[in-house]
Amino acid sequence: MSIALKQVFNKDKTFRPKRKFEPGTQRFELHKRAQASLNSGVDLRAAVQLPSGEDQNDWVAVHVVDFFNRINLIYGTICEFCTERTCPVMSGGPKYEYRWQDDLKYKKPTALPAPQYMNLLMDWIEVQINNEDIFPTCVGVPFPKNFLQICKKILCRLFRVFVHVYIHHFDRVIVMGAEAHVNTCYKHFYYFVTEMNLIDRKELEPLKEMTSRMCH
Repeated sequence: MSIALKQVFNKDKTFRPKRKFEPGTQRFELHKRAQASLNSGVDLRAAVQLPSGEDQNDWVAVHVVDFFNRINLIYGTICEFCTERTCPVMSGGPKYEYRWQDDLKYKKPTALPAPQYMNLLMDWIEVQINNEDIFPTCVGVPFPKNFLQICKKILCRLFRVFVHVYIHHFDRVIVMGAEAHVNTCYKHFYYFVTEMNLIDRKELEPLKEMTSRMCH
């Protein structure tokens, strides 16, 4: 990794603190295995497949946390260029606009500037992955019945970060020399969500052309 890239992806730039796995736990071992296969230059398509004998929920949990860490790092590198003035609407080009809705302040889908949307999005995901009732860290504690549904929502919303970064801020990514890193992260994410069937195909439409070139 170049020095410039190291500076781009240093810990100060992270948009949110990283969530880590406890050493000695099953999920920590799975995380290490997933990282090792990525670092070995293995085919990303193969790297995302559920290892035989492993629990699907554990595998999904590890990846959701990892993607949250990586994508908030990517957004952290461009967030100073994503302002209410440059991005008054959270969108992916003229065709796609994303509105924010939660169970708290925004009961109805609400149009927001991109940085505000991103803040709410990262806060919301952080609450989910730090909730022991949803992402249990103790051995033997089962996942909730709606675990995969929650993960689908998290991953769908994380995909929107890629959409916004690629369509509105990719010039900054190139200037920083981070293009290869972001592309690899995207390919890993795309292969995972399609392999595990976690994002509706129509949600993937905004980056369809780029994806067909990059992930053929």
